Amino acid sequence: MSGTISTDEQALALAHEAGWTDGLPIVPPTAERVRAFVNASGRSALELVGEIPPRGGRATVEKLAANAVMAGCLPEYFPVVIAAIDALLLPRFNLASVQCSTHIATPLVVVNGPAADELGMNSGGNCFGQGNRANATIGRAVKLALTNLGGALPGDEDRATFGHPGKFTYCIAENEAENPWEPYHVERGFRADQSVVTVHPAEAPHNLNNHGADNPRDLLTTFAMSMAIPGCNNIHVMGDVLLVLGPEHADIIASAGWSKNDVRSYLYELARQPLGVLKLGGIHGRHAHRNTLWPRWINREDDNALVPVVRRPEDIHIMVAGGAGRHSVYIPGWGSRITSAAVR
Repeated sequence: MSGTISTDEQALALAHEAGWTDGLPIVPPTAERVRAFVNASGRSALELVGEIPPRGGRATVEKLAANAVMAGCLPEYFPVVIAAIDALLLPRFNLASVQCSTHIATPLVVVNGPAADELGMNSGGNCFGQGNRANATIGRAVKLALTNLGGALPGDEDRATFGHPGKFTYCIAENEAENPWEPYHVERGFRADQSVVTVHPAEAPHNLNNHGADNPRDLLTTFAMSMAIPGCNNIHVMGDVLLVLGPEHADIIASAGWSKNDVRSYLYELARQPLGVLKLGGIHGRHAHRNTLWPRWINREDDNALVPVVRRPEDIHIMVAGGAGRHSVYIPGWGSRITSAAVR
């Protein structure tokens, strides 16, 4: 397509032809719309936020604004999008590898602090699902930027064997109102009155259903058995994992006097697989070079040795979200780290 773009239909056709969209319709990023987003950020249009791997695309404020417009964001969402990019570009996240892996992972974006309420984000029922503009478009804006600026195109630099639906959008807020402990971002060292974005190189949520347990040990035993998945990356290469507790499950645990550290310690000891099982699946033998990432105390010669799903208890991150019902979700990772950045 060449010449002047004068209609939304032409703009959409061009976006599909050029590979600028995720397959869904986009809002044409007119100069006026992009300018409104740049103004909402309070930053210069040409300010460089960073270079997005794998192709090192220069993510200026203006270019990120164009992707946020296309995603359907409102201008007031844009500072959260920029903060997500800030967090993704921290070295511990290892964005280049996540972008290009055959693995299923994609960034999950979680918002804490005042911005979540101010933008009307969904932290409650169906928070991982459809229906909330802020959740849907913030997550989509991040993914469009990673694709359009980073060059992670499906079948090219994005080599995912399957991918998962979170590659369209994957964004929630923590349910701070029903969190019986301190909010996640405060635990990470931020102030309660700061708005913070956290990103996790994440698989899709794995549902944890337990309507029967009335105490932490019984409940967390179910969780631990579900977390020790031989086929997940974490038991190969460790890294961080995320447990998102539903409010009813969180209440059972906290009402018994358990802290988040108690939960981590219990899950760390129980969420394990015998080395013999991993050998049977070829995870230890064929990928022995990866097993150098396991804790040194594991006896590689003992088939009964129990291999944890993470190196340390603190690698199990805990948040609270969701609505009514005794469900939680476990979200394994790619094998790198969860990172956070404040909204400016």
